[in-house]
Amino acid sequence: METESEPYVRLATLRQLHQVMADMNTARSLADTLQTVADGVVNGLGFELACVNLVRPDGDLVVAAFAGNPAAEALITGRAGSRESWERRLSMGEHWGDLVFIPHTEGWILDDDDVPQWYTDGPAPRFEDEWHPSDRLFAPMYTPSSPGGSGGELIGVLSVDRPRNGRRPGAWGREALQMYAFQAAIAISNARLRANMQRALVRLEREQQALRASEESFRQAFEYAPSGMAIAEMGGDQHGRILRTNDALCRLLGRPASAMRRYSFSDLVHPEDIGTLLRTSAEGGRAELRLGRRDGTYVWVSLRNSVVADAADGPRFLLTHVEDIEDRKRRELQLAHRASHDSLTGLPNSAELRSRLSSRICQRPSHPGALETLDAAFGHPAYDANGHGFDFRPGGIEVYDGFDHHVHTAAPDGERDEGAKGLAVLFCDLDGFKSINDRFGHNAGDAVLIEVARRLSRAVRDGDTVARLGGDEFVILADGLGRADAQDLAVRLRNEIIQPIRAEGRAVRVGASFGIGWAHCGMTADEVLKSADERMYVEKRSRPKQHRRAG
Repeated sequence: METESEPYVRLATLRQLHQVMADMNTARSLADTLQTVADGVVNGLGFELACVNLVRPDGDLVVAAFAGNPAAEALITGRAGSRESWERRLSMGEHWGDLVFIPHTEGWILDDDDVPQWYTDGPAPRFEDEWHPSDRLFAPMYTPSSPGGSGGELIGVLSVDRPRNGRRPGAWGREALQMYAFQAAIAISNARLRANMQRALVRLEREQQALRASEESFRQAFEYAPSGMAIAEMGGDQHGRILRTNDALCRLLGRPASAMRRYSFSDLVHPEDIGTLLRTSAEGGRAELRLGRRDGTYVWVSLRNSVVADAADGPRFLLTHVEDIEDRKRRELQLAHRASHDSLTGLPNSAELRSRLSSRICQRPSHPGALETLDAAFGHPAYDANGHGFDFRPGGIEVYDGFDHHVHTAAPDGERDEGAKGLAVLFCDLDGFKSINDRFGHNAGDAVLIEVARRLSRAVRDGDTVARLGGDEFVILADGLGRADAQDLAVRLRNEIIQPIRAEGRAVRVGASFGIGWAHCGMTADEVLKSADERMYVEKRSRPKQHRRAG
């Protein structure tokens, strides 16, 4: 820039300065902006050399662009100087506003620091304002804060050299360089912002493409999965409501997708399995239960839950995987039934009988001294001999069992407490069965056992248990009976058994002897059965032999 007539500046010079600033602000990339900044110093401000030192993320400054000398550009472009060395330079010399001028008389101490530089020696100045090759002029660039201000963060330094007129810049040249550095800082900041936005847009587009691909993959995996899948609401008033199902689940339950959206799994589950469903954890929960089909039947399925989110902080949904396990469950139930039931009659076997009986017998305290401790706490006996607790309240006495949910009161043996009821155990032994086996063969005997099992099962109440203990011995468990009720039941069962039975093409008859035992708290299943067995033998011996079969 010509300065011989300052403060008068040629219009062409202003136009040239305006053009380099326009070029600087319209560059397409950060690299183009940096190079345009360096070129503008040479083309618009009248310097022969210009270097853009850009602050890196680590704080050091790297030579990002150079203009005016290809040899120097190849030598120092891309090299970095430490922040410490640059701060030293910017604190030295003369401060022309925001500019820093270090004359050759002071700058020699910087010749050996780590800042990249290129210079040539020259003769001493012939007049006061002549430019020396070792003079240095820096224009710091700060992030925009206020017009003409330097209160922002340092983003780089413009380093200029060798004014074309050979003189140090005057007032106009200094003002122009300072203004240019300010505009360059804005252009670089904007270029960085555009670059960051472009990178963000590219990253966003890639993420959206990945999301679309992921959604499409999920959709295909969901829709075409060979086993059933469903998405349900999680939380809120509509928790568990089915939002979406795949074709496999619709086929499994025989319900269209539009109809499935009217239900939740709690509406479809078998009533006996609702507790299992409620106990299933939402996150990673598993359960095996029955779901209702459209035709009213139920199918065994395995449910596996997982939680998915629509977005990072968006609504959460329950993804449920439904696998058809009907065949496996049927085999398991068949195996369990075979293990617990008699293969001939289909009745519960001895092991199942003992299991059911044990589950219905309450237990007394397991450690000695428990009753005495409670007695002392109440100030009076708190438990009876069977382990039942007495809660003394105004208006009466409540009986409870503090150790088990089942409470059984043994039926009396005497004449008192005729209204007492308990768990009756009827031990049945067939009379005359051995002679049928001996005379007509085991096939006839098996037919008799099958028919007796059918008649016993038909004659008892729902909830009572008829089991085959082994051979020709049967046991009936009937809860809530008094002594007279149990005796009446034994009579009815005997009358059922003694009716003629068709076996191997002929009519045969057997009798039956019954022994009635009672399940007392604290007894074992074997003790209860032994008691009923003994009573059965007492009853068998007390009856005349000729009347045993006829009852």
